[in-house]
Amino acid sequence: MDLVLSVLDDLVLDRLWATLLPLSAFAVPETVRLASNSSSIFPVVASTSSKWSQMLAYVPHPPIRPDDLASISSTASHHLLTNISAWPRDYIPRQLISLSVITLVGVHILYFLFATLSYYFIFNHDMMRHPRFLKNQIKLEIQCSLRAFPGMTILTLPFFQGEVMGYTKLYDGLDTYGYWYLIASVPLFLVFTDYGIYWIHRGLHIPAVYKLLHKPHHKWVVPTPFSSHAFHPVDGWLQSIPYHIFILVFPLHRVLYLVLFVLINFWTIFIHDSDMITGHALEKIINGPAHHTLHHLYFTVNYGQYFTWADRAGGSYRQPDSSLDPLLDVHEADKIKLGKQQ
Repeated sequence: MDLVLSVLDDLVLDRLWATLLPLSAFAVPETVRLASNSSSIFPVVASTSSKWSQMLAYVPHPPIRPDDLASISSTASHHLLTNISAWPRDYIPRQLISLSVITLVGVHILYFLFATLSYYFIFNHDMMRHPRFLKNQIKLEIQCSLRAFPGMTILTLPFFQGEVMGYTKLYDGLDTYGYWYLIASVPLFLVFTDYGIYWIHRGLHIPAVYKLLHKPHHKWVVPTPFSSHAFHPVDGWLQSIPYHIFILVFPLHRVLYLVLFVLINFWTIFIHDSDMITGHALEKIINGPAHHTLHHLYFTVNYGQYFTWADRAGGSYRQPDSSLDPLLDVHEADKIKLGKQQ
């Protein structure tokens, strides 16, 4: 997230913050004096500032640094000053607000983009006739997701703020740790987070915890791609913790981390399409849509995110089989309905 924040600061946020909280609202140098025996700059607060500027003057801000004004010494100083924000990039309140907005906008874009694509091009719409498919379920899934996003964002902010302040082991430079580690860090990340999510997810199925946090997600017995983020915000946050812990423990290229973070959201949506396609070569290794469909149908199997290894070790693995396909229930319901009509 530190990379995203830096890029967006360059592209738009510096100008936005300078517009919202211009330095001129706090110290407009109508006359800027440079002491002959000192490098200090003494801004004179304008007495003719606008009402808006007077209102902004009450907003907390860090001390105005001399180097912010060092280049301003002409009659154009006011114009230059309005292009600088009183909240610099390293001001924590600015970072927290920027990160909150970026996260909320980003998660909405990822959710609606990937879920919509999956819904129209992958999800079998026949599943909407399943006896356990809820009335207005897609609408309810979207509403649940939208309610969860703000809470998850607030809970995740400390991790993102830690990234921005350099408390993680994210790094730049492809050869910083060698190209072999760069390549190996991908499976290391996937295995680490998969086992972490497995145990967190399994813990969420402890009856007391399940009723409090995880039950809302299992409301969708026959899930659609829009159910992927439809859960209690604390539930979603807990299952994201391994992603953030990894970069506190292991070095990871910051661009690679961002790419993996986006792909994880895509995978989370992809495995919620109620698919029961079986017989593929990696079926016993990859915990795909068929495995997660069984998890929603039977609750206590296939807790893993990407692989089947944790479920096998924990005794919770269930092999997908065509006889378990929920689409069979759809066909059976259709036959019953047709028989009643006849």
